Amino acid sequence: MPLSADRKKQFRTLGHKLNPIVTIAGNGLSEGVLAELNRALDDHELIKVKLAVPEREDRKELVAQLTALPNTELVQEIGKVVLLYRPNKKPNPKLSNLLR
Repeated sequence: MPLSADRKKQFRTLGHKLNPIVTIAGNGLSEGVLAELNRALDDHELIKVKLAVPEREDRKELVAQLTALPNTELVQEIGKVVLLYRPNKKPNPKLSNLLR
């Protein structure tokens, strides 16, 4: 189910103070990066991802791959930083960026 405009606005407000947890560089979505990305989404629900790729077309392709992950929604994309959200059925209040 897509996020409503109000919900996206709330997530953008929360995401403003977050630091990027995962950085994706020239090798793209390797197996290790994908595992760390899934772990971070499961733990934190709302994360920032830095795309350290110089070409705009390559970044667009990476964003498409990220949004193709199961239950993952793109909240915001500004330059080389992407804000992603994936709901967790039983979030840990100590780790979730939404419950802190």
